[in-house]
Amino acid sequence: MKGQQQLKKSKVVNIDSRKSWEHHITDATNKGYPVVVHFSAYWCVPSIAMNLFFQELASTYQNVLFLNVDVDEVKEVASKLEIKAIPTFLLMNGGGPVDRTVGANPDEIRKRVNCFIHQTHSPKIM
Repeated sequence: MKGQQQLKKSKVVNIDSRKSWEHHITDATNKGYPVVVHFSAYWCVPSIAMNLFFQELASTYQNVLFLNVDVDEVKEVASKLEIKAIPTFLLMNGGGPVDRTVGANPDEIRKRVNCFIHQTHSPKIM
């Protein structure tokens, strides 16, 4: 039972191909969901250290897609988005990047994601 609860709690989707990336980005764009992406690598200690933080962050936001991309597994996507250092956290809306944070800085990442999510979901003033 505990395993099922933990599975439901985890909202991070691991991307393992360009096709998977395109599917999830298109789906989020069509639904109007913002996307937060953690670009990482299995051999990068700061990336690994940020995994639990990223899982916790994902569990606090509804209607936000959290993706994890290993830059060695999905080189095309990392290259296209000009990911030059890891970990990199990319904030996306409407299928395109709007902000990025490089490095393992949980406080800064949480602040930027929180601001990003509130801007994305706030009503537009005409």
